[in-house]
Amino acid sequence: MYSTAIFSQDPLESNKQDSLPEQGICAHRGANETHPENTLAAFEEAIRLGAQMIEFDVQLTKDNQLVIMHDDKVNRTTNGRGYVSNLTLNKIKKFDAGKWKSRKFKGERVPTLMEVLDIMPRNIWLNIHLKGDERLGAATAKAVIAANRTHQSVIACENDAAKGVKSVNTNLMICNMERLKTRADYIDGTIENGFAFLQIKSSRDDINILTDLKKLNENGIKVNYFHSEETTEIKELLEAGVDFILTDHLVDMLNAFSKTK
Repeated sequence: MYSTAIFSQDPLESNKQDSLPEQGICAHRGANETHPENTLAAFEEAIRLGAQMIEFDVQLTKDNQLVIMHDDKVNRTTNGRGYVSNLTLNKIKKFDAGKWKSRKFKGERVPTLMEVLDIMPRNIWLNIHLKGDERLGAATAKAVIAANRTHQSVIACENDAAKGVKSVNTNLMICNMERLKTRADYIDGTIENGFAFLQIKSSRDDINILTDLKKLNENGIKVNYFHSEETTEIKELLEAGVDFILTDHLVDMLNAFSKTK
């Protein structure tokens, strides 16, 4: 399942009984269609529904704490205002991160990375998308190791953050998010630098996607596809070599995925 060049003799490798899905549906920011994105409520719902992978975004606060937030500012998804990097964790924790979605989520708070890791099952993939630089990469890597989640955590990031991850441990799984001018360059760079995953964007020219996916599969690189909301695409994507499909329509996509088995 893993490339031996990347993962052999990994001192951080977890117990073998934590079997992970080979393919599946990834809950983008949790079950965000029905729940406030990037909150414990959204992640718990994604777990309940049976997502094979859950994606969430990590940033550093002013006091160097790891919080789950997609945007640079808290404005859209909380009742607070300001840049995450200018706010302390204590300040961010006072904001309501749920009632913008629905009154029934009033009182939901912005979670920390460790709070999220604590609720996750050990048999699903964690797609940890970093919104920051080398410092964030190193801090996230240390948190993943401390939480004993190395076997299931894929740290999705660009080169600067990847340097931080690798400075802590070179065997941690990274999804290459450093976009280049062409998909061919992106794929070649992913292979040459020994990344475990990459993310193909559905908005790119897909003329050569079958060839691209074959090359990635042959090199032991797993593929996240961003994104699809069409249930009719699932079987074709999986058969072509996509491993995990990111989606906002989690219920429909999971139901359709189950019918492909």
